[in-house]
Amino acid sequence: MRLSRRGLILGGSAMLAGCASAGGRAPLTTASTVAPVVAPTPAPVVQTVSVTPPPLDPQGHVRKELMERAMAALDVHHRKIPLRDRMYLVDFKKFSGEERLYEVDLVGGDVKVLRTCHGRGSDPSHSGYAERFSNTPDSNMSSVGAYATAGANWGRQQGPNVLLDGLEYSNDKARERAIIIHGADYADPDFLAREGKLGRSYGCFSVAHTDLPGLRERMGEGRLLFAWA
Repeated sequence: MRLSRRGLILGGSAMLAGCASAGGRAPLTTASTVAPVVAPTPAPVVQTVSVTPPPLDPQGHVRKELMERAMAALDVHHRKIPLRDRMYLVDFKKFSGEERLYEVDLVGGDVKVLRTCHGRGSDPSHSGYAERFSNTPDSNMSSVGAYATAGANWGRQQGPNVLLDGLEYSNDKARERAIIIHGADYADPDFLAREGKLGRSYGCFSVAHTDLPGLRERMGEGRLLFAWA
């Protein structure tokens, strides 16, 4: 078979064009996508500040043993005493004319001091000192131990008062005996100025009439009152 010169030239040109076209194409490659490496963000540094609560009773009003027993009572009776912002202590070792009822701020540490009476059966000679204690009805004696405040009340005889629930064998008849916190003339400052000591209750924690309203509001329900000698 014969091919003309023209045919050879055209055929060769086509082949050259095809080779040039094929050679000019970019090579077909399959590249896998690689995710960039991101360094982990460091966790923020949290600085913890140690806060030391202020000391209880910085002025030393409360006898050490009384404070320690009261703090222990908070833990022992925690189910009956849910509120721990304040507590109330009574030191029956002290003379009735002295400030021996303490309102302890368990958050700020400060202590407010007031006066309170003891029962006539606890001080039969009216010396101003409580010498004996009882939980027996009609004994007219004060009772020691842990109480839970049970809220503000109003009675026909004593008027406004604060109810108490005794939490221990030494005072668990407090409701039966009507042992409460109430105002009394014989706990007022003018009685103390005249007699040199406070009068005696029938076992209640009597306080001055001027002290009762604020005390009644602050005591509320579910706080500790702890009396000891």
